Amino acid sequence: MGLSDEAFEVSCPDCGGILKIDPVSRAIIAHTSAPKKKMFEDFSEAARALRESDQRRESLFRQSVDAEKNKEDVLAKKFAEAVKKAKESPLTERPLRDFDLD
Repeated sequence: MGLSDEAFEVSCPDCGGILKIDPVSRAIIAHTSAPKKKMFEDFSEAARALRESDQRRESLFRQSVDAEKNKEDVLAKKFAEAVKKAKESPLTERPLRDFDLD
């Protein structure tokens, strides 16, 4: 057939791991994980990232507090708008109920 019966290696484009594949069974017979990358190059970079995440968390908390303070006003405005819309379009006929269909 021309295909070699020797296993061959393929590099994963996503993670960089190496897969050893048997061409006959088309099965992965070995796997070598990609080397783990350092998350940060040095301590100062890690500290800066931590400060940024703290600032982001604080900002999200302030936004949630502000949203909770305004929640009652927003709900009152939504209710007033729904009442206004209901008054503008009164029902001309009774809505059908389940037992009306019998």
